[in-house]
Amino acid sequence: MRILFLISVLTGLSAGNCARGERPNIVLLFADDLGYGELGCQGNPQIPTPHIDSIAANGVRMTDGYVTAPYCSASRAGLLTGRYQTRFGYEFNPVGADNAHPDAGLPASEVTLAELLQSAGYTTGLVGKWHLGGHAKYHPLRHGFDEFFGFTHEGHFFVPPPYRGVTTWLRRKTLPDGGKGRWTSANGKLIYSTAYGHNEPAYDANNPILRDGQPIVEHQYLTDALTREAVDFIDRNQDRPFFLYLAYSAVHSPMQGADAYMGRFEHLPDIQRRIFAAMLSNLDDSVGTVLEKLRQERLERDTLVFFLSDNGGPTLELTSSNRPLRGGKGQVYEGGIRIPFMMQWPGKLPAGVVYTKPVISLDLYATAASVAAAAVPKSQPIDGVDLMPYLAGEEPGRPHEKLFWRLNHKTALRLGDWKLLRNPPRSKQGDAQGNWELYNLKQDLGEQHDLVKKQASKFAELHSAWRRLDQEMASPAWIPGGLK
Repeated sequence: MRILFLISVLTGLSAGNCARGERPNIVLLFADDLGYGELGCQGNPQIPTPHIDSIAANGVRMTDGYVTAPYCSASRAGLLTGRYQTRFGYEFNPVGADNAHPDAGLPASEVTLAELLQSAGYTTGLVGKWHLGGHAKYHPLRHGFDEFFGFTHEGHFFVPPPYRGVTTWLRRKTLPDGGKGRWTSANGKLIYSTAYGHNEPAYDANNPILRDGQPIVEHQYLTDALTREAVDFIDRNQDRPFFLYLAYSAVHSPMQGADAYMGRFEHLPDIQRRIFAAMLSNLDDSVGTVLEKLRQERLERDTLVFFLSDNGGPTLELTSSNRPLRGGKGQVYEGGIRIPFMMQWPGKLPAGVVYTKPVISLDLYATAASVAAAAVPKSQPIDGVDLMPYLAGEEPGRPHEKLFWRLNHKTALRLGDWKLLRNPPRSKQGDAQGNWELYNLKQDLGEQHDLVKKQASKFAELHSAWRRLDQEMASPAWIPGGLK
């Protein structure tokens, strides 16, 4: 793999080419809770991921790719608007019944990427997880999608009870024998664990699989069903420019590994890890099926493909690795917000390149708008930038000098190679002034050496920059009941 240092003549791409009307299809492949350190192309050979890795091999892999939040909903709000979601008061993560709260959803005033591309003549489809409001006014069809197949809450069972054809791992407060630890059913297909102190969330409660606005009964393993629908969408819309947002729910809990995939990982001694491996391998094959469909229909060179995860992996819950980063889902350490991030466009982007400057999920909006020749509304200034000139070597600088995160009292700023953050534990989240930490990511990627006391002037510089950005953000439009 070579570090990106190319000029546009090597890629055949310039910003002007896009402006002259080369309008590709756009496919956004979005994984759920996939940690930074799990993929083969990210350096982990334990679970083969050849199809996802092929996107990096045929395109550009970002080492410093970020999302705007370390959990699902807020991250998706930033992704689909190209704006820090805190600019419009979207800061928290509705789960369970809160998904239907009338104030917990993506505001109608925000122009989504689907709406932008739809207005430019694209056919738009969402397959998979929405998680931007379960109330009727937030439905994906009201946010620019022509078609929707999926669910609106934070998660969904891949196979509902009685869990046929899968091995299922569930969280429980108490085991069937009244004790703590792990319990395994006689047939080995159901495992309970009390390591988390609570029961598995009721993911399917008031959360049906929908086709557009109508509930359906789905019989396939959910990852396979989403892939089926994505392939069908491509098949039906290949004669016009399309935007497919394929938001997989894998590898998010509940943990359920299909029988056909569990057999691939019998060598892994821990059953929890084995289930995760089955789920990830299934996801990888599904990505491969979508990429193969593009090749079969000779659409590969006419399609810009993005792949990324919505946040870092929750290691205890899933075993999902964020190595070599610190922390994970729900935290503003690198492991919560730095994710696998890659894109391909054969003939337009260089192949097998590693890009080391910071980028963020906000950039997908700006990049898609540019290649689609879609005008971003002046009423909605975006925070993302068009990545194409940077990846083509036309712009040698950084796409972003500053990146910002805020989630209640958890907050962070990256300025160059320096990062300021506050990530208080639950017991100290009321302390809005203390708990600051400072790291040099170039020298300390794992955020092990806090320099806040040794680098007073650098702390002051970053804190001043953080404060200026923080003052631009709106107050939360909705706050979970437990935090009020």
